[in-house]
Amino acid sequence: MSRREPLPHVVPGQGSPTTPCARPGCAGHIMRTGYCDTCGHRHREADGPPASRAESGPEHAPAPQAVHAVAGVGELDQHGLVLLPEVPLPEGDLLTDPAPPTGGRRCGANGCTMIVGVGYGGQPARATGRCPRCGTPYSFLPQLDAGDVVAGHYRVLGCLARGGLGWVYLAEDTRADGYRVVLKGLINVHDALARRAAVEERRSLTDLHHPDIVRIITYAEHPTPEHLTPGRPSTGYLVMDYIGGRSLQKLFDADDVERLFQGRPRLDHVLTYGCKILGALEYMHERGLLHCDVKPANVIHFGRAVKVIDLGAVRAIGDRESAYVHTAGFAPPQEEIDRRGWHVDSDLYTVGTTLQALARVTEPARGLAADSFRRLVERATHPEPRARFRTAAEMSRQLWEVLREFRSLTFGEQLPESSTRFRTGEAGLDAGLGAIPALEHWTRRAAGPPTGLDVSPPRPADVAGALPEPLPDPADGAALLLDTFPPDAPDRVARQWPRESRLGTPETALWLCRAHLRRGERHAAETWLTEAETLLGERAASHDWRIAWHRGVLHLGGGDPRRAGACFAAVHRALPGEYVPKLALGYCAEHTSDGTESEAMSFHEAVWARDFAHTAAAFGLARGHLAGGDRDAAVRVLDDVPATSRHHDTARIAAVRVRAGVLHDRPPTGDDLRDAERRLAALRLDGGAADGESRARLVAEIRENVLHHPPGDGIPAGDLLGPGDETALRALLEQSFRQLAAQARTADEHGRLLDLAHAVRPMTTF
Repeated sequence: MSRREPLPHVVPGQGSPTTPCARPGCAGHIMRTGYCDTCGHRHREADGPPASRAESGPEHAPAPQAVHAVAGVGELDQHGLVLLPEVPLPEGDLLTDPAPPTGGRRCGANGCTMIVGVGYGGQPARATGRCPRCGTPYSFLPQLDAGDVVAGHYRVLGCLARGGLGWVYLAEDTRADGYRVVLKGLINVHDALARRAAVEERRSLTDLHHPDIVRIITYAEHPTPEHLTPGRPSTGYLVMDYIGGRSLQKLFDADDVERLFQGRPRLDHVLTYGCKILGALEYMHERGLLHCDVKPANVIHFGRAVKVIDLGAVRAIGDRESAYVHTAGFAPPQEEIDRRGWHVDSDLYTVGTTLQALARVTEPARGLAADSFRRLVERATHPEPRARFRTAAEMSRQLWEVLREFRSLTFGEQLPESSTRFRTGEAGLDAGLGAIPALEHWTRRAAGPPTGLDVSPPRPADVAGALPEPLPDPADGAALLLDTFPPDAPDRVARQWPRESRLGTPETALWLCRAHLRRGERHAAETWLTEAETLLGERAASHDWRIAWHRGVLHLGGGDPRRAGACFAAVHRALPGEYVPKLALGYCAEHTSDGTESEAMSFHEAVWARDFAHTAAAFGLARGHLAGGDRDAAVRVLDDVPATSRHHDTARIAAVRVRAGVLHDRPPTGDDLRDAERRLAALRLDGGAADGESRARLVAEIRENVLHHPPGDGIPAGDLLGPGDETALRALLEQSFRQLAAQARTADEHGRLLDLAHAVRPMTTF
């Protein structure tokens, strides 16, 4: 993603600037998002959702809006993540009085499980002493003082922090011109399990080289003070890079957090942290390692970068022997850990709880982004492990998608990106709103005035056949083989099913389900969907979004949008960042919203704001505005359909019909009709004779609407409607009907259209 210029601070369709930024010394202006286009400062009067685009009169349709990344509020890097704010090196961050851990620690000597370092009988806990059970001495005090030299050249500057297993010291390398490093030792060197964990950390870190994981330099031994730990001649220390910055816990709790982030942190910052953390975990998982202790305190933000630290809890995937080190509140429930151990999804659970903790202090998100984020966390922390994300890459992709949704809804950025789960959809699903009226509009209509503009959604069966199809799971053995079969040949694949072992997979059954749906064979589709569930197994199928998706399409094809919506909601929970489930939910909500359009519009808006190529969402959003009686908002959406879209002309026709149509028994205004005439003149339809026929039908519809539902402010004069009086309009409409009669294909059609022409002929006197 390249760096781009700030959004222009001119209201589309007008020439006046927006509100100047109130921040001292800033020359920027407040955008429609509520943020300054220069410094990123949030305008404090802009409570609630960002203002919508300024209304432009129908005579002056708004020009297409340029789309840019927003300077000052977090530009995007080459990976599409937010450029994080600069966090300076901390000053005076050393502990002046290192305190021992609260709650004590396990003795650990020779397997002793006694908790030492706790107070009894109302007495304060002691930092040093002997285990009451086995008599082994313990000490929780730091073993290094400022000025001590470790391994001959690491001079200790002081104590930085207390980790889960050891004290962390800041030191400088006297052989490398004072280069700063971190030394990490043990709190209680007699704890055998803690020593084993330290060895694991040393081995793990030595082999890890990732930009978002702290780097180990070496391992050093240092003599242990005899008066603190008799019987142990030395203590081992990990020597790591010093990451000057703040942990996310300290950063988000700091008093100056709003200064660093130029306002409260936003959800896209949290999502960026999540993607970076997951990148580090994916690297570890590929090498057979689990982190086990992701939390805000174990992620450092330094400069504009992030490092995952404290790998003391690292264990090999499949290891059920080592002691578990994790943090309650961020890890899965203890009962689950005891029952099944720690897995990749357990690591992802800790990422979910970490992001949830960070999001509590962020600026409230606009639109559907907050709900998508909530669903993402719910999947990562689902009580049933089978329902969680399977890999760090899978979870990261959904975070990345939600980040784009947030940016598009908050800052108006267009962030097009092909789905990794669904094929590209090409249907516009305008439900006839953008169609030129056919002759049947007049020849098959009952006698009387024309009906108002039809803003109803497309039929459920039409939506079921037009929704994008899921991409095959590449991990399924039949995925590549299925690509060799034509999509409309289910019988051929079904015959091969018992003969070709590679075809006996869930993906083949789902492929056959879709193929039969395309042919309208719902019973056969149901049969193959049941076969896919059987192959997956009952428990796995209940959490597989592919099953829910196909079940939803079947319900939709059967005319049951309410049950279909419940299935698509399950897909949305599993894939909270994907746009296709939102598109399906938007259509279901249009049919089941009981008169309220907010839910349907929120889904359509989330899809449309992100990519103007998804014109099906544009028509859904326009229908929502029209259902609420807002012509201007509907036309603004239709005007944003790009000229490169195959549905561009459909949107332009729809805009003409919206301007000139009768909406909820309310006729268009004179300004609406003037705008409709301007738009009609600019339309380029089929070309040639067909263009003239289409234009004649559209003109006839407009003239008939105005004759039967004249605007309250008078008929505007012009080529379309004449000089502005009813008599002239009747003559023009008579002419239109005679033109349509010339298009008739049967004598009955011709006679019906001539009857309409005679019916509207102006009265004459002799």
